Amino acid sequence: MNILEAVLLGAVEGLTEFLPVSSTGHLTILEKLLGYSIDDPDITAFTAIIQVGAVFATLLYLRKDLFRIIAAWLRGVFSPAARVDPDYRFGWAVILGSIPIGVIGLLFKDQIETTLRSLWFVGCALIFWSGVMWFADRAATQVRHEKDVTWKDTLIIGTVQSLALIPGISRSGATMSAGLLRDLDRVTVTRLSFFLSIPALMAAGALQVVDEYENISTGVGWPATITATLVSGIVGYLAVAWLLKFIARHTYTMFIVYRLILGTVVLVLVGTGTISAT
Repeated sequence: MNILEAVLLGAVEGLTEFLPVSSTGHLTILEKLLGYSIDDPDITAFTAIIQVGAVFATLLYLRKDLFRIIAAWLRGVFSPAARVDPDYRFGWAVILGSIPIGVIGLLFKDQIETTLRSLWFVGCALIFWSGVMWFADRAATQVRHEKDVTWKDTLIIGTVQSLALIPGISRSGATMSAGLLRDLDRVTVTRLSFFLSIPALMAAGALQVVDEYENISTGVGWPATITATLVSGIVGYLAVAWLLKFIARHTYTMFIVYRLILGTVVLVLVGTGTISAT
């Protein structure tokens, strides 16, 4: 992979990771258009690894909140009196909510990296989950806020997040939809989506580095992978800042319409043989 392609893919990852439009779906489509075999081990590993850049963007943007939550959680672990702090409970909620995607990801790793990378799945998932987002956006009462988040909320949201292992569903789209259906407000579910992304994406990226180091070396190449990861982080930081402001004042309608259009275009291109599904 040349550096220009790496910059392009990194920018797309950073822009779409936190938007409810599926970053993996976008990368899969773009990788195919660039002529790559989207189910090759080095390409699937590259796709997972460059997401780590977006995770670091989240860590940087939410650093004050993270330090506060981690400090409260540590105090609560060693002091029963400190367990009344809402941040202590929120810390446990994020931990529990991160477990389902890790378990399911390991159990179905082979299918995720091969069968589900088909553009048929990507196109259908983009369209299908648009309907879920539309329903969640309109059914939500938004009467609950960040201080009201419980372990039960994040366990449910984290389980739904596992559906994002299917490219096209969107991790943020899945978590936001589940959060809205738990009657949490849009800003809270967006922030919670950011927090849940940290352990999920870091673990996925680290696993691919260990398992596919040689495939990356002889395939995509580490210079391109590192470049894309850095670009992902820079663009991801800007996307996080923009999304929190946007969601505070708008519904998900814009993203839903975009997903429907993109999903339809992908299915038409694959169905007419313009591009192959894998």
